[in-house]
Amino acid sequence: MSSLDTLANLLSYLLSIVKGTIVASTGISILLSALLYFKQSALIYPRNLPTGARTEVPTPDEFDVSDWEPVRLNTRDGETLHSYFLKARQSKNVTVLFMHGNAGNIGHRLPIAKVFPDQLGCNIFMLGYRGYGFSTGRPSEKGLLIDAQAALDYLLENPVIKGHKIIIYGQSLGGALSIQLAAKNQDKIHGLILENTFRSMRTLIPSAFPPAKYLARLCHQIWPSETILPLIKDVPVLFLSGEKDELVPPEHMATLFNICKAPKVWRGFVNGTHNDTVGERGYFDAIHAFIQAVRKGTISALVMDTIPEKVGSAQIHESDTSHKN
Repeated sequence: MSSLDTLANLLSYLLSIVKGTIVASTGISILLSALLYFKQSALIYPRNLPTGARTEVPTPDEFDVSDWEPVRLNTRDGETLHSYFLKARQSKNVTVLFMHGNAGNIGHRLPIAKVFPDQLGCNIFMLGYRGYGFSTGRPSEKGLLIDAQAALDYLLENPVIKGHKIIIYGQSLGGALSIQLAAKNQDKIHGLILENTFRSMRTLIPSAFPPAKYLARLCHQIWPSETILPLIKDVPVLFLSGEKDELVPPEHMATLFNICKAPKVWRGFVNGTHNDTVGERGYFDAIHAFIQAVRKGTISALVMDTIPEKVGSAQIHESDTSHKN
């Protein structure tokens, strides 16, 4: 269950208890406000979901990944981040920094990550956020930004990948994190991939759960992608959008694409939901084409100024690019 589903269930439950009396209406407002303000970290960062997410972290060995290493990153504020670094046997001198969504742990994303070394010829670093999996600490917007910078610094200082092009890849909440990291390190990275991410947390709450729209301003975990993304000028951006995303309305991705001032590419998937877009036909073809263009300096051939077809009312065609060198 996602954090938004959890919020919806809690709020609906509270409403059902006190609905029906005038006196209770004030109590509802106070209770909902308190819930959103004081419990929002638990709702936005459901690090214990699914069950066992803090105690059971699958390893690359379990997915037949042979060339990998566990990495313990030490952050500047004293946390230890348990992460994975998967390496391609025939590297194309590209390393991807992967940041996942708000639930689960890095082990749950190994089927996605292994595609990069196995089929795309890229190394991939899987960042284990603070408070997730075996990493220490508690998650927050400020904390995750420290984690992301620590991961990027590790890659930049790693002699094994000296001279590699670094591409940041984020899904959902990881996309919001990726945007802020890219904006602060534009001279150090070479590409940004965003999947099903949102304009900001405050704009997501009203669309995901309308009854809470007047409480959205109480959200102190901002994630202001809509403000930060236009600051990125020269880093190419690939947008991967599921048109049937049930958690983040596709219009959020469309808005981010439209305000993006960097070279940009749009790939939409007509049957893609929030968590299943990665499994849609053409998904990894689109990533491969983008990485190849970044690597070869031919990104201008893919760049587009507008979304090919309108989100929500017409089919968005998938990429049909093949995996070729």
